[in-house]
Amino acid sequence: MRRADRLFQLVQLIRSRRLSTAQYLAQRLEVSPRTVYRDVADLVAQGVPIEGEAGVGYRMGRGFDLPPLMFSPDEAQALVACIRMGQSWLDPALARQAQSALGKVLAALPAGARVQAQAMGLYAPANGLEPAVAQVLAGLRAAVQTRQRVCLAYADAQGVGSERTVRPLGCFYWGRVWTLVAWCEQRQDFRSFRLDRIEQWRMLEGQQAQFAHEAGRTLADFLRRAAPKGTAQRLMDGV
Repeated sequence: MRRADRLFQLVQLIRSRRLSTAQYLAQRLEVSPRTVYRDVADLVAQGVPIEGEAGVGYRMGRGFDLPPLMFSPDEAQALVACIRMGQSWLDPALARQAQSALGKVLAALPAGARVQAQAMGLYAPANGLEPAVAQVLAGLRAAVQTRQRVCLAYADAQGVGSERTVRPLGCFYWGRVWTLVAWCEQRQDFRSFRLDRIEQWRMLEGQQAQFAHEAGRTLADFLRRAAPKGTAQRLMDGV
């Protein structure tokens, strides 16, 4: 990769995340952390408002923008593939938004690249989530986004039922199965709940409905505890 291309890609990586460590950037660019440090210093010297420092992480300062990007044919095909597969396993509202976003991307492509992407022979049958599970996913996505406590009626693998009040932290897809990772206020610990075993659920209302992130009870804390060394950061990168 030419250095100019690497610097451009470095800017794109930093601006796409809240905070990026040098180690993460080095892995994505396939260079050493020392090279990342040098490239960031050169970009700052040229006026790119990158904030942060070595050993902590980098983020892009406010007010920085670049001209719209043009996708390569391979990138456009990757987007088509991801959305075709993902639509079967998303709730209907999110699937529609994904299709709308893809349409905007394809419309911006040159005619030849657009035809090539749309003609890609990779499809996913539209028989993914059960409607009831899709409805649960849509509601829990909203609860995660708004940090709103949820009351669950849940049956475990043995069919034993329980009621839980949880702080929803994230929804995970495992291949035909979605789970909710949450902080369970009854168990005072992290728990995962299969969405297809949630019999009833409702968002709590009133002053106690919303929750703030607390040290030791966040999704990052769960991933650090649950995942082997190094895997937690990779999971966070995709969340």
